[in-house]
Amino acid sequence: MTASNHFRTGAILLLLAGLALVAVLVARSEFSEITDAFQRLGLAGFGLIIAAHLSIMMAMGWAWSRLGGMAVGGFLRARLLRDSASEVLPLSQVGGFVLGGRALVLAGARTALASALTVVDVTAELVAQMGYTAIGLILLAGLRPGTDLAVSAVVAVLAMVVLLGGFLWVQVHGAARAVRVVMRLAGFLGVGGEDAPDHGAALQAELRRLHRMPRALVACTLWHLVCWSLVGLETWLLCRLLGAPVGIGAALVIDSLISGVRSVAFMVPQALGVQEGGYIMLGALFGLTPETALALSLVRRARDIVIGAPVLAVWQMVEGRRALARR
Repeated sequence: MTASNHFRTGAILLLLAGLALVAVLVARSEFSEITDAFQRLGLAGFGLIIAAHLSIMMAMGWAWSRLGGMAVGGFLRARLLRDSASEVLPLSQVGGFVLGGRALVLAGARTALASALTVVDVTAELVAQMGYTAIGLILLAGLRPGTDLAVSAVVAVLAMVVLLGGFLWVQVHGAARAVRVVMRLAGFLGVGGEDAPDHGAALQAELRRLHRMPRALVACTLWHLVCWSLVGLETWLLCRLLGAPVGIGAALVIDSLISGVRSVAFMVPQALGVQEGGYIMLGALFGLTPETALALSLVRRARDIVIGAPVLAVWQMVEGRRALARR
């Protein structure tokens, strides 16, 4: 069995397991209470959440652009595609990273530069997420001292540290091998071809160049931290719209720890089941019923679909036209 077949099989199994877990959680809840929460939100509230999240996505694209290399607009479009693929397609977050890099190529970047910009931005964002999760842990210790979930959260942070360490090691020592793995994934996604040759040496050179830009790296990381904090405020706003009396500090704890868990579970497509279970456990600490916590997670998924589906449709049209032009 080829690497792409292994990836496809693993993704399908994780997707099915996640869907089954979500179905079990919904079945064990009072469905009427979930629908009541959606009614309290309303179309106007849902539209407000979509607008807020689109603004944050654009801010994350702007944070990416701090690394330089091309016009800001290319980074904004790439961020839209990256997040849309990660949250809508039945793939892990790695698939979203590949498509984000592909968007940079379509915007005019060389393949090696697009790959390096993606890798370094993902690294900077992971560092920012670790900081955001650490802030959440500090707030959790102050708001709910002695909770058993604190230990699990610390384990998640340590796992993120290991993940970050491995990611940095690959950038410094193993870029060529990593490129081969990513190119296999790109072939599975159908985004390979003449725009994605084996370019390990060129990628290594671009990575070293970006690593010699400390100001750009710090700016990218700090802006990502700001963006993640804004996501926490978006969670607080959504809780208020759903009728849940959650303070800003509690919302930051819930969102930051959920983001940490999602990063560790990056191979689970859309963190199905992982996200829902996390919302239920963390929400219980701050008075959220399981139904409200599930509604919070489901609204987040609905938001991602409403934003991501049109983006992916446009991307498919662009790729289709390129394929016809090659023929």
